[in-house]
Amino acid sequence: MRAPLRIAVVDYGAGNLRSVARALEVVGGAPFLTADPLALREANAIVFPGQGACGQAMAHLRANGLGEAIVEAVQGGKPFLGVCLGLQLLFCRSEENGVECLNILPGVVRRLPRGLVVPHMGWNQVTWKRAHPVWEGIPSGSYFYFVHSYYPEPSDPALVAGETEYGIPFCSVVAWRSLVATQFHPEKSGVVGLRLYHNFLRWAERCLQGEEAYGSHPCH
Repeated sequence: MRAPLRIAVVDYGAGNLRSVARALEVVGGAPFLTADPLALREANAIVFPGQGACGQAMAHLRANGLGEAIVEAVQGGKPFLGVCLGLQLLFCRSEENGVECLNILPGVVRRLPRGLVVPHMGWNQVTWKRAHPVWEGIPSGSYFYFVHSYYPEPSDPALVAGETEYGIPFCSVVAWRSLVATQFHPEKSGVVGLRLYHNFLRWAERCLQGEEAYGSHPCH
């Protein structure tokens, strides 16, 4: 019997981390919360969740070396899943007080337009823009749970893997190489959310075994 994947859940003071870890356990992973950059380097895969203020999160990531370790992990091809604020922080800059983010993905994080109720909170549909192993078996148009006031605007349209409508159409999922990230919270999204976490673990296993080489799938 194979050992479950060791999944580092990045702990940078954001809430909701334990519910993410519980969801990963339910689908067969071995998650652990960590604020140690070395632990990120030693993990099989990384989940980067979050909620709260972008500036506070970035200050925490920079203070203890977690930001550098995340950049290194993504650039090195480690299977990686970002969630909510963990999606937004991957981009260059946020309109939330002009914060400079991790600069892994090209683009800006925008505030939802005036006139809309913010935060955007509750269930909404996600339309897949292309196939990917992480949402295999999850129909396009499925409902996921959102809580956010900002959204990513990638400068490269090829990064957009899922889209949601809330006043405007916005990017709610990105995929690039061994990285996927969602604006919604899979751990709050019932059966489809658990399916997404399950798919991520299986995809991560294939990546680690060399079965998902770069260039073999549209996300690369």
